[in-house]
Amino acid sequence: MKKLVLIISAVLLLIVSCKKDEEITPGNNEITAIQARDLLYTIMNANYLWYDHMPPVKKEDYEGPAELMNAMIYKPIDKWSIVVDYEEFTSEMAGEFVGHGISIGIDDSDKARIAMIFRESPLYREGVRRGWIVKSVNGTDIAPIIISGDRAAYNNVMGASVAGVKNVFVFGLPDGSERTISSTKSSFVYNSVLHFDTLHLKSGIAGHIVFDSFIATSVDSLTKAFKFLKEQGVKDLILDLRYNPGGYFNGAVALASFIAGSNVSASDVFAKLEFNDKKTSENMSYMFKNTPYPLNINRLAVITTSATASASEVVINGLEPYMSVAIIGDTTYGKPVGMGGWEYGKKYIFYPVTFRVLNKNNVGDFFDGLPPDIRVPDDITHDFSDRNELCLKEAISYLETGLVGRKGVPLFYSRPQIQERPTWMNNIFLYPDVVK
Repeated sequence: MKKLVLIISAVLLLIVSCKKDEEITPGNNEITAIQARDLLYTIMNANYLWYDHMPPVKKEDYEGPAELMNAMIYKPIDKWSIVVDYEEFTSEMAGEFVGHGISIGIDDSDKARIAMIFRESPLYREGVRRGWIVKSVNGTDIAPIIISGDRAAYNNVMGASVAGVKNVFVFGLPDGSERTISSTKSSFVYNSVLHFDTLHLKSGIAGHIVFDSFIATSVDSLTKAFKFLKEQGVKDLILDLRYNPGGYFNGAVALASFIAGSNVSASDVFAKLEFNDKKTSENMSYMFKNTPYPLNINRLAVITTSATASASEVVINGLEPYMSVAIIGDTTYGKPVGMGGWEYGKKYIFYPVTFRVLNKNNVGDFFDGLPPDIRVPDDITHDFSDRNELCLKEAISYLETGLVGRKGVPLFYSRPQIQERPTWMNNIFLYPDVVK
């Protein structure tokens, strides 16, 4: 067995070591779906957080592990337990991406716009930025398709997620002009820190980070960003997690430790993991870590949307006992549980929900999400660094005035978006153990 490591994302995944009686040895033959199914059945009965709510199943009725997982989960709550392809998962979590590197959303005028774009993507190199209007793709108006939520129709227009697929985009630029760009999907490694800078405000120098996901390279990217912020002597921080679906748990610990800085010590609890009542001996606490560039900030403003999930929510929840945290934007996704992972033969990884995540004060179970202190819609008409962007503008106002929790702010409808990356990225993951 390899050392157990955690991952947290909109779909929270944890990896837990198997007991000897949980192992299945495939021998010298190729691993079969039946062998994987039988191993998953054993793992679920021993480790699944809601094992006592699983429906009765006969494993022999299912052809493989994915079908069995779907039959065994506690469906009233569990939207996240999955079986994933080993190569696909490890590539995605290493930051390897195939596509145009964009997400497309709908603005209040029902126009399709670039909501997010990776700096390493083909279209970014062509000058495309968040906020540009997508007038058409291959001659098709993409907006009605995104509004309808028809992913199949979207994929039909955009083509397969493989390198070499070419699409022709017609964009509307901020100056009112049009530009046609022919872009070919390619493979690239993306940086999970989309943007970082400083803002000189009435209240002093504030740091600003737009952070996309907790992948394998995230700690290195965060270290670079926080080195810069530390050198600039920032006194407050705006942390933009609006599209962050979660990911590896070690990244959440690192991010929280950079932010908490001098407010905590290495003996302070960041998060607690609680397993089912068969596994209480595995309950554990994660402490803040000593970091090379800890901040010394007074206030933290976090920008969120309904896409802010899992590990991102754990960071917010874990920091609240130690510092002033204002949530600006929309209610988060709501995934206060994590998933343990078992790698089997470099063919499958099983990720059932196996633990709850609590903060120092035992606060967790936020299945309805974390509500904002200031409710503001996601403004995809402006880039992340544009001070006219509504969420950033409100975060700046909070830092300069200290005012939150305004009354009379109406609820709003979260506008639809379609992303290229897989939905299982919305999780908290632990690095998987290897079952031999």
